[in-house]
Amino acid sequence: MSSSKPNTDTAFEWRDFLAKHPDIEAVQLFITDPSGVARGKTASVSELERLYASGRPVAGSILGLDITGTDVDATGLVWDTGDADLICRAVPGTLARAPWLSRPTAQVMLSMYELDGRPAPADPRHVLKRTIERLQARGFKPVVAVELEFYVLDAKSGEPAGSLRREEGRIEAYSLARLEELAPMFDEIYSAARAQGIPVETLMSEYAPGQFELTLTHRDDALRAVDEAILLKRLLRGVAAKHGKLLTFMAKPYAELAGSGMHIHVSLADEAGTNQFAADDPAGTPLLRHAIGGLKATMAESLLVFAPNGNSYRRFRSQSYAPIAASWGINNRSVSLRIPTGPAASRHVEHRIAGADANPYLVAATVLAGIEHGIAQALDPGPAVVGNGYAAAEAAGARRELPATWHEAIERAAESEFLQQALGADFLTIFLAIKRQECERFSAEVTELDRLWYLRSS
Repeated sequence: MSSSKPNTDTAFEWRDFLAKHPDIEAVQLFITDPSGVARGKTASVSELERLYASGRPVAGSILGLDITGTDVDATGLVWDTGDADLICRAVPGTLARAPWLSRPTAQVMLSMYELDGRPAPADPRHVLKRTIERLQARGFKPVVAVELEFYVLDAKSGEPAGSLRREEGRIEAYSLARLEELAPMFDEIYSAARAQGIPVETLMSEYAPGQFELTLTHRDDALRAVDEAILLKRLLRGVAAKHGKLLTFMAKPYAELAGSGMHIHVSLADEAGTNQFAADDPAGTPLLRHAIGGLKATMAESLLVFAPNGNSYRRFRSQSYAPIAASWGINNRSVSLRIPTGPAASRHVEHRIAGADANPYLVAATVLAGIEHGIAQALDPGPAVVGNGYAAAEAAGARRELPATWHEAIERAAESEFLQQALGADFLTIFLAIKRQECERFSAEVTELDRLWYLRSS
């Protein structure tokens, strides 16, 4: 069982940090909630010593909010507990300067614990940690990398940043000109990532105006790999705001443009670090195929994790680079589970169905749990899709196997024994309460489209 006691190797990292950065005046403390929102506060730098020594009391209800910041009483984290405090501790290795802020400020990630030291059930970071530990107990070390797609918008107009306009109908994917237009911002992003020790790799212009993708390095410390994705999302938004831009991970900001995804790349290494998916066969080893079998078998009931918001379901459109079925293929971007081409030693699976709006901790945890399920059951994924995965899914009726709506995804998740085990029963109860409240509020809204379509015709 994990403990809230500080690691003696990191208990004084705050002291080393301040010795290197004596000008720091404040520190932002933040935790990631079940919806993937960073929540916290700014504290005096003098509080770092106490934080690292004994933790900091924080209302447990901070992890029982919906995406708008409204209490979700059905989580049991608000009035059932009298809105009681729990203890937050610093995540080792995440104390770093926030260089996009004008005031000399540091930031540090938090993780939440019960007063007796047990991991707090609502903290999604603990969910991922448990999943990693289960795989490690089987002798596997998950190797993970995260790719993030996002839009950069003009903060005032809300339109895609740069000279390329939506109405022009031009795409210019892989455009160097689009990167060069925003070079001052992206140069600062790379500089801030270096300052925070975040291993950002490739930047590319994606399929729509103002849309880009950044990739992170593969890590054999899967928890750290996902921590870095969380840190990168915060960094990207911070630097973009400094440059007068709004950077969004919304799954589908515009009906006529491509949606934004979050791709998780995974392989399993043994204790010696050897890739257990590696093979000269482009389809990888039997172990890799079992892993894909597990991911396919659990995808429908897990879709709420991969598409957690009302807007998420607008992303799943044929011929859109967003997959529409539980399918797999080799060197094929029209499927949800892709085995990329490359040297035998690099063989891995790319999980492509999650939206950029999903919580990276929960996505990674569910992906790794699906892999574990497939290996434990020796599941056969069936034949790989060759060619157009969208056409294949439509022809086979496979598209209808996944929930088509947010409400349906919530109900499938509520019935899932797999998610009970993958996320933990307590966490799943909290997550479902949050998403049900959001779904009810979202569905009750009368939109401008409602009025446009029905005000005069009904």
